[in-house]
Amino acid sequence: MSKVHPLLQALLCCLLLWTAALQAAPSFPALSGRVVDEANLMSRKQAHQLTQQLAAFEKRSGVQLVVVSIDSLNGDTIEEYGYQLGRHWGIGQKGKDNGVLLLIAQDERKVRIEVGYGLEGALPDAIAANIIQTRILPAFKRGDMVAGIVAGSQGIMQALAGEYQPRDTAKDEKGGGPWLFILVVVAMIILHNLRGGGGGGSGGRRRAAYLAGGFGAGRIGGGFGGGGFGGGGGSFGGGGASGGW
Repeated sequence: MSKVHPLLQALLCCLLLWTAALQAAPSFPALSGRVVDEANLMSRKQAHQLTQQLAAFEKRSGVQLVVVSIDSLNGDTIEEYGYQLGRHWGIGQKGKDNGVLLLIAQDERKVRIEVGYGLEGALPDAIAANIIQTRILPAFKRGDMVAGIVAGSQGIMQALAGEYQPRDTAKDEKGGGPWLFILVVVAMIILHNLRGGGGGGSGGRRRAAYLAGGFGAGRIGGGFGGGGFGGGGGSFGGGGASGGW
């Protein structure tokens, strides 16, 4: 039996690895705008109104928030899909990583707020979780998807502007109460600061200065696909929160 040539073996190995990588990579929708409603959860008018709100928010803050709904995760976790989608689209500006995704997976009944590296200090995991639990899921559970999407988007924008007021998720639970939530928020912020906000202490200071100067200053965010709409090269590292209904 003849031996396989080493070069042919190497080519076959590369082909197998490439095929495996293609099978493992999620299938992403095209970034067609600030609202990518693949699951058809909103009417065209509702999507247009939300798009205008997101565009106005980006104009005054420089932060890019994109709302996306998909039919299915096709076996992926929403956490894995979310940060890969953010990187694939390049949401946020390169070097500032100031992008956020609000992702809804209809078939799995999952929702996630995916936060770019540069906004993890302004929108920590505990606040993202509170937005999901108190603003989004109550509406989703009663079947009002549009109300949940709009409330969640507004909660995200409020948090990034420093105006969000967390609601008590444990007020009806025994042994909890508002102090439990406050302690959780404080603990998450402390842990986040200890790990450097996902980008080092100096990066956290630069992000804080950027946010302080961006909001209320009429700053127009640039670098998002020229005259059209697109990602600006921002990156994600898995920060955010998820929930289900």
